[in-house]
Amino acid sequence: MSYFNVRVYGLLIDPEKGILISDELSEGRSFSKFPGGGLELGEGLKDALIREFMEECQAEIEVLSHFYTTDFYEQSSFNDSQVISIYYFVKELYPLNLTFNTEVFDFKDNGTQSFRWIQLKDLKVEDVTFKTDQTVVELLLKTMDL
Repeated sequence: MSYFNVRVYGLLIDPEKGILISDELSEGRSFSKFPGGGLELGEGLKDALIREFMEECQAEIEVLSHFYTTDFYEQSSFNDSQVISIYYFVKELYPLNLTFNTEVFDFKDNGTQSFRWIQLKDLKVEDVTFKTDQTVVELLLKTMDL
């Protein structure tokens, strides 16, 4: 059975540190993405993003503005759903209380998820795993004229 899988992600940019990336291990796969996740039934996009940041980062955020919504077909890497991803710029309401790593997939402190900052001037399409995130990186780099 095919179905839609609606995902919502936050682009958290710190002028000094860069953009926040989440490295994760799920179902035997390692991948890098922007913080966020799946919409639950009965939930709005912004509420889902606020919940996801609380679950993943223990962080309260403010959703600032829409940046991008998937405009091409993307098959999920984990099941037979069609993924629709929505990206928002967000800001943290309080300083993040996380351990940040510099190495990709450095799970020693958290088991299945770790966070790192990438300076926008150093950000590359290859820094994220999935096609939609890679599209967002391309658009970010064009928009920010880096």
